[in-house]
Amino acid sequence: MTEADRVDATVAALLAEHDPKKESREEFRGHQYDAGLAWVHFPEGFGGLGLRPEMQRRADASLREAGAPAAAPASFFLSLAGPTVVTHGDDEQKRRFLRPMFTGEERWCQLFSEPGAGSDFAGLGTRAVRDGEEWVVNGQKVWNTIAHIADWGMLVTRSNPDAPKHKGLTYFALDMRAPGVDVRPLRQMTGEAEFNEVYLTDVRIPDANRIGGEGDGWRVALTTLMNERAAIGGSGGPAGRRGRGVIDELVKTWRSLPADARDRARRDRVMALWVRAETLRLTNMRAGETRRAGNPGAEGSVGKLASADLNKAVLEMCMELLGPAGMVGYDYSFRRLVSL
Repeated sequence: MTEADRVDATVAALLAEHDPKKESREEFRGHQYDAGLAWVHFPEGFGGLGLRPEMQRRADASLREAGAPAAAPASFFLSLAGPTVVTHGDDEQKRRFLRPMFTGEERWCQLFSEPGAGSDFAGLGTRAVRDGEEWVVNGQKVWNTIAHIADWGMLVTRSNPDAPKHKGLTYFALDMRAPGVDVRPLRQMTGEAEFNEVYLTDVRIPDANRIGGEGDGWRVALTTLMNERAAIGGSGGPAGRRGRGVIDELVKTWRSLPADARDRARRDRVMALWVRAETLRLTNMRAGETRRAGNPGAEGSVGKLASADLNKAVLEMCMELLGPAGMVGYDYSFRRLVSL
């Protein structure tokens, strides 16, 4: 039996027993995990079938056609936490975290950046001091998406200040409701609070929640970061449709303009940006097709950089096309995401 045949048979068996249109998202995705169709390249028993990663697209397409629910928007971080736990966690951690992560019953956030350690991630200062079978953590993290509604955090700390900075880090799964965890909103100039800052004061983390070895946090964190870059850089990529994403906003803006404002010079600039977006989409598709292992490489970093640069150029063009109208009709009042 080929890998494709095995995926097809597994999907058929799942759908024969469970109707995605009659079960809740959490219930059906739980059965999907148990069938090995959550991450098909993960080991059997942990949401996978031990197949090549590209087989996931085949499984997802068949399930989507049958009406299976997609992951909740707040589950974006399962693309980061899942590969990290399955790569570096022990079997007990895989059993504890992977299934509720995939179903959406438990949401995760990322606790990496600090006020003094952004690009220089290895220079972070949040301290973890071992106390028997626990670790006592003190420090501050910043730019933490959905931290205020997350159940768990991917936390990197400095456990050995005397070691070289890349070797003195340790990675934990942090209970975001543990005593001493204080999540505060970061209000942007738009009024929105998409990000948070997280203060950790004498937070106690069981050693059982350490992901990877003591002092091995840099290597564990690289798995998270590579998957983050692939997820962001490939957001319009492997599964993306033509014209999807921020470029769609530019096309809508262009079409909303009166005819006398849609001159040839502007049309050329809009078209050039559309071509860039399509080139990035196809590049990400190629990277996804050629990837043979569960964790991506440098192509994710390139995609993330190109995506960020393109998004900025596209939105600047949108504002230029709107002119003075782009400054009105916006509510700048404070808003914070309550749920997703």
